[in-house]
Amino acid sequence: MEFRHLIDFDDLSREEWEELYQHASDIIDHPENYVEACKGKLAASLFYESSTRTNFSFQAAMLRLGGSVFGFADPNSSSTAKGETLKDTIKMVSSYADVIVMRNPREGAAKAASLYSHVPVVNAGDGGHMHPTQTLADLTTITRLHGTVDGLTIGLCGDLKYGRTVHSLIKALAKFNDIRFFLIAPRELAIPEYMRSFMKAHNMRFVEVTGLEPAIPQLDVLYMTRIQRERFIDPLAYERVKGIYILKRRMLSRAKDSLLVLHPLPRVDEIAQDVDDDPRAVYFDQARYGMFARMALLDYLAHLPRLERTEPVEIGSAPVCTNPKCICQTEHYLPPLVKTIGGVDYCAFCDSILR
Repeated sequence: MEFRHLIDFDDLSREEWEELYQHASDIIDHPENYVEACKGKLAASLFYESSTRTNFSFQAAMLRLGGSVFGFADPNSSSTAKGETLKDTIKMVSSYADVIVMRNPREGAAKAASLYSHVPVVNAGDGGHMHPTQTLADLTTITRLHGTVDGLTIGLCGDLKYGRTVHSLIKALAKFNDIRFFLIAPRELAIPEYMRSFMKAHNMRFVEVTGLEPAIPQLDVLYMTRIQRERFIDPLAYERVKGIYILKRRMLSRAKDSLLVLHPLPRVDEIAQDVDDDPRAVYFDQARYGMFARMALLDYLAHLPRLERTEPVEIGSAPVCTNPKCICQTEHYLPPLVKTIGGVDYCAFCDSILR
């Protein structure tokens, strides 16, 4: 494997993903062989946004590998509250740690951190943008239980606009063959245009629908997501869509016996409690597989050599991107990074179209 940071699942080739999966699978089958794999290694856990599962999963992963963890789960307890820039925080923390795991509400924050870090950076979620290690958990679960990812029909249901887990999963599935999507969402929460453009550019087959129950019999995987109150600026907009999709056990009566019901968690009311006892409900297994996938990732990244110097970075004069949630709106020293897809320019931090 040759990647250094995991910011977006595009950082991995399919071959690198398969190598990571084989490593995770071996850890699942033989955990006793890895109890000192990261002995002496130190992970920095920088969570600028609240998290239970992802934070605990990474900490458990590093501790099970024999490594150690330090960091914060509240930015108000760090120098960020004093006005320290993300750049300076990352430069300092990468002086202490062997790998940095970061969650930040600003889209593109992990990409920004990677420009200044002397050690590998893992994106543990950047606002409503991406969440690549949740995708590692998703693909590990699907591969472990289905045996393959190729050729599946996958339903993505709920918040597809702000759902970073959905965006990361779609990007990952572009690396597989003959995938068909049902994108199930109200119009207010349909996938953003940059993801729609990505799917078209990669010739991915998808249909956008608003009804959940009619799609269920056709699915191999149903990926439920929470309507995220914290992503809404307007409380009334949230009230209009909350509770719009609720998966109940009776709705699975026409589903395939081999269906896998996934959810990145936490859930609120989008999966009824009576679904938990159905053998097709694998979201708690998914959480456990995610820990093993993160163990495989940390075992690789924590052993990469530290860079004595990072590449020089141009200082930005003004943000090019107009997305109010982009990291460049608060960290004004960032360079105006641009990437072009299909003749359209996008912000290389948050993937918003540049107008």
